[in-house]
Amino acid sequence: MKKVYTEIDGVYIHPKAIVESNKIGKGTRIWAFVHILPEAVIGENCNICDHTFIENDVIIGNNVTIKSGVQIWDGLRIKDNVFIGPNVTFTNDLYPRSKVYPKEFIKTYLEEGVSIGANATIICGITIGKWAMIGAGSVVTKNVPDYALVFGNPAKIKGYVCICGKKLKFKDSKAECECGKIYEMRNSKVFMVINDKNNEE
Repeated sequence: MKKVYTEIDGVYIHPKAIVESNKIGKGTRIWAFVHILPEAVIGENCNICDHTFIENDVIIGNNVTIKSGVQIWDGLRIKDNVFIGPNVTFTNDLYPRSKVYPKEFIKTYLEEGVSIGANATIICGITIGKWAMIGAGSVVTKNVPDYALVFGNPAKIKGYVCICGKKLKFKDSKAECECGKIYEMRNSKVFMVINDKNNEE
């Protein structure tokens, strides 16, 4: 396979990318036509695909995948192991006007393990809980609980998913995934159980 990137301090950068930040972790791969502004912070072993734009006030964790055609605007906070599908749209201003800039852009939080399907739209100011899954084409306007599966316009909870991605089937407030992980629902919240109900994630 022909080498199509340059390695700089352990970061693999395609020659047609514009990378202005030096706050990028080792093992991260940045592909063609990506533009990263100087103050962006990006973790290790990320994969940032073609035609992605990343602004300054952005923090991205480790092992994050950002597929093609995504813009990561000021105010986004992205934890480890997050997957962002192609052409996902984020916002950071609820009342935008041309040439009118807020003092601070609204923050949006993607917790660990979140997966967002292609062409979803995420309205700013919300938190998407850990290991939640957002269906393709959804419009997310409210906070999403941990492990929730949401889709639609506006997106609504349609179930819950395991860390492995499979849908959970609850019976008497408990669910065991075929991968072996066990979950419990208490007060409409889902918890992963390690050994018993008193020892949870």
